[in-house]
Amino acid sequence: SALVLAASLNGLSRLLEIGMPGASLALDPLNVDALISEISGDLNDTANPPDLDALAARAKDSLRFNVGDARLYSLIGEIEYRQGKEDDAYALFDQARRLSKTEIHALQRTIGHSIEIGDLSKAVGALDILLRRWPDQFPAVAGGLPAILSNPDGYHAVLAAIAAGAPWRATLFSVIGKTRQGLDFANQLLLDLAGSEAPPTSGELSSVITGYIGQKEYEQAYRVFLFSQSDDERKLGGYIFNGAFEPGYGGKPFDWQVRDQSGLEVTFATSQDAVEGEGGATVRFLNTPVKNTALQQYVELPPGSYRVSLVASGRNLKLPKELFWTIRCVDPASEIARFNVPEGTFNRQRLSQEFSIGQDACPMQLLRLETAAIAESWRFRYMGTLVMHKLNIERISP
Repeated sequence: SALVLAASLNGLSRLLEIGMPGASLALDPLNVDALISEISGDLNDTANPPDLDALAARAKDSLRFNVGDARLYSLIGEIEYRQGKEDDAYALFDQARRLSKTEIHALQRTIGHSIEIGDLSKAVGALDILLRRWPDQFPAVAGGLPAILSNPDGYHAVLAAIAAGAPWRATLFSVIGKTRQGLDFANQLLLDLAGSEAPPTSGELSSVITGYIGQKEYEQAYRVFLFSQSDDERKLGGYIFNGAFEPGYGGKPFDWQVRDQSGLEVTFATSQDAVEGEGGATVRFLNTPVKNTALQQYVELPPGSYRVSLVASGRNLKLPKELFWTIRCVDPASEIARFNVPEGTFNRQRLSQEFSIGQDACPMQLLRLETAAIAESWRFRYMGTLVMHKLNIERISP
């Protein structure tokens, strides 16, 4: 029965160890999980400075019974690090990592220290292990990335890791694409990956393009988009990319972005797949109010005069608050042109509008199909089907 009692106390101790580690330790002084939880709590308590010598003594005492527990070496290392015994601390972090490759705290300290002493391939190796095991730790290590990437050894170690399929690759692009310095590293990584076995994904390219747009570097954003195109995509080029709404592309800025929204469905079809050979983008309205945008694309039009034209068919279209294409200047924000889609039923009707872009007036534009509805009132319900066969912008004078 003493064994049964010990077992039940041990079980109760485990239940308490997260929320009440002190109570857990009173029931089972050898409960290493509770000890680690309590000492970690004391180390992180900013209100009451911990007695580091006393914590070190307790952790070392526990080590006698748990000689293979990597977390204890890591904990003692952290205490010694805070006592200023850095060499001893890093020896303990290394020991923790020998016992458990994925010991989280030892990995974090190893990354920081390796960056400080310039051993960047070791830093990236530890970073790779950390993020494979603990993907939510990316924000904790993101601050070290500029130092790693700005050094050739660090840059090539990162490139090798992501080319080999590191699962944190997509996060890397979205995080470093948010700063000006990081964008240039991200752009260089894209260029270096382009010729590899693991070329850039659409999402990675979008992160970098969106990053440059956010920095108002519109030409550079457009260059990344052009660089990213496959041979098939180059055939869809022009002032509008994929003006015939071929399926299977889409998603990147400077390409069609379809917004998920209630009240309508947007589908793309090739002329081979479509009913009666009518390819293009089909917008089905679901007899509800429709506010805002169905689809959009950034475009880069140099100064000059242009004509935008749409060939479209309609079936029983009811558009209570108007449906129209606009061309807007992104920066400074302003409307350059708009033309309305008619109501009713019609076949391959051509709609067009002329407009011009002034010198230095508008470096980048946004082409958008939108409704005039401000509020989602059920009095204004959109119904019917619009098929857009081709949307085109042509230059009409230099």
